[in-house]
Amino acid sequence: MAFEELMLRINMLVTEMENKPEDAHELLEQLHMELQKLKALGQPLPEDLVKLENLLVEEFEASTRNRVH
Repeated sequence: MAFEELMLRINMLVTEMENKPEDAHELLEQLHMELQKLKALGQPLPEDLVKLENLLVEEFEASTRNRVH
């Protein structure tokens, strides 16, 4: 898969997260997979997307903890 195609898919995922926040966990998993594909191609990971992924992981973990308590 070409770098440009991966970046397009990542941009689509971010847009989808904005439009459907209720699906954030599934979209987080997809974002993670796309970033792994970039890494496998030897491409540098965009810092802003890595930060977004980390932020979403933190939010998901916090919401999971809140549901348990």
